[in-house]
Amino acid sequence: MSMKVAVLGLGIMGAGMARQLLGKGFDVAVWNRSPERALALGDAGARVAARPAEAAQGAAFVVSMLSDDDASRNAWEGTDGALAAMAPGAIAIECSTLTLQRVRELDAATQAVGVGFLDAPVTGSRAQAESGQLRFLIGGRSETVAAARSVLEAMGIELIHLGGVGSGALLKLANNYLAGVQVASLAEALTLVTRAGTDVERAFEVLGNGAPGSPIVKLVGRRMLDQAYDPNFFVPLMAKDLGYAGAAMESCAISSGLAEAARQRFLEAARTGFAEKDIAAVIEPIMDRSKPSAPIADET
Repeated sequence: MSMKVAVLGLGIMGAGMARQLLGKGFDVAVWNRSPERALALGDAGARVAARPAEAAQGAAFVVSMLSDDDASRNAWEGTDGALAAMAPGAIAIECSTLTLQRVRELDAATQAVGVGFLDAPVTGSRAQAESGQLRFLIGGRSETVAAARSVLEAMGIELIHLGGVGSGALLKLANNYLAGVQVASLAEALTLVTRAGTDVERAFEVLGNGAPGSPIVKLVGRRMLDQAYDPNFFVPLMAKDLGYAGAAMESCAISSGLAEAARQRFLEAARTGFAEKDIAAVIEPIMDRSKPSAPIADET
């Protein structure tokens, strides 16, 4: 009999993760707050549940990939939440990007009902989720990681066990802080080049192949230039992650003006019509294509 796994949350990431589990032969139940998102997975062989508790019933593992602290709290501990339906010895795997406070809260809730727990957020986006190429940043007990290895390896290519509960969440916030700041600053830099009348394609080639040319700069910069904003990572979720990262820094006595400045750029993009678009769209309100350029005069 195949192992039963429940997946809570079928957005850009959760849907791809659930499909990987189905493809690897797991008995998968799925739940999503908007039921229509579960229909395609139902057609692919997953059992579609109306409530998190229904999805979790009888599951050896419950994997959550949700938008924020509130969504996580509702899915696990709310009315008809998954935890109440999980048997002692089952394992809860929280893959959402959450605050450290929320992860510790969920750890305590799982301990109270005898359920194992891993905080295991991921690096990667839509393409990696759909192809099983995610990397898991894991916090939790070594024996729990070992017990969950087959499930996690079905969805990813690397399991990085960082230490106790909260260590995965912390590194994920640091990761998304760096990503968000780079994307926001790239949007400003490309706007500067464009407004000054410089060949933006040549400029991007220099930036992408020079010291600033990180993988995310190359990937998202191309989307910015092509105005290709089909979502891989929604704008408001990056704003949320930067807010969570800033809060984590404050808890460590670090005042981060960079986190808040970048967060405001993504909030501005969300307010101006790009909430359902990829994070590359953060450039649009900065670029403001209605404004005239100010080309730099040639020297004579």
